[in-house]
Amino acid sequence: MDEPVIYESHEHIAQITINRPHRMNAIDDHVEAALADAWRRFNASDDLVSILTGAGDKAFSAGKDRESPGVPEYRKFAPGVDITVEKPVIAAVAGWCIGGALTLVQMCDLCVAAENAKFAYPEAKIGFAGGLIGSLAVRIPHKIAMELMLLGEPVTAERAYQVGFVNRVVPVGEQVKEARALAAKMVHHAPLVLRMLKQFANATVPKGPVELASQALRETDRLFGSADYREGKESFAQKREAKFRGA
Repeated sequence: MDEPVIYESHEHIAQITINRPHRMNAIDDHVEAALADAWRRFNASDDLVSILTGAGDKAFSAGKDRESPGVPEYRKFAPGVDITVEKPVIAAVAGWCIGGALTLVQMCDLCVAAENAKFAYPEAKIGFAGGLIGSLAVRIPHKIAMELMLLGEPVTAERAYQVGFVNRVVPVGEQVKEARALAAKMVHHAPLVLRMLKQFANATVPKGPVELASQALRETDRLFGSADYREGKESFAQKREAKFRGA
């Protein structure tokens, strides 16, 4: 089976590609796990900038795969929510970007869109929403964010550019090339400065309820997965003094 997400590294630029073009790059549990792994790999690598894209030009991603069971938890694999990503991330979008896929782009630092890109959040029409999209209201004008969320109608690449959701609009098929050109410029900049500026900007942007909850869950998950947690349980059961190690 083809890899659900492809990670490629070249000249300190990581390209992370959702690789399900036969399903319009829809997100199933395999994609979810692979994207989370990709961000961890990017964090641990010598790559300085990453590009997030979808295979082909018909869709960046159609969002949740309707044939995939369970509820997607975008906070676990969107860059910068559960998994902190301090290095720059550029979205390269062609074709449809629907539902949860829009939240992935929302969490990226820059966005290059092909002329055929269409952004839509139709969750109100289908009776489901994860809530991470709420943060869109502080990233673009409030009324435009509400239009996307409440009406569920597509927004074109040009309109997305006009309201500040997209940095560049390029011909179809050129979106990754343009994103790579932007990344190549940042590769030669001071990494510590880029990280500091991203950190300060992220601290300045208000967090939505799901992002705030995710931060708390991330800390509790770390605690419940720690050796100290296991030691605490074992020492209580054995009626002895706990020997905590801070790990």
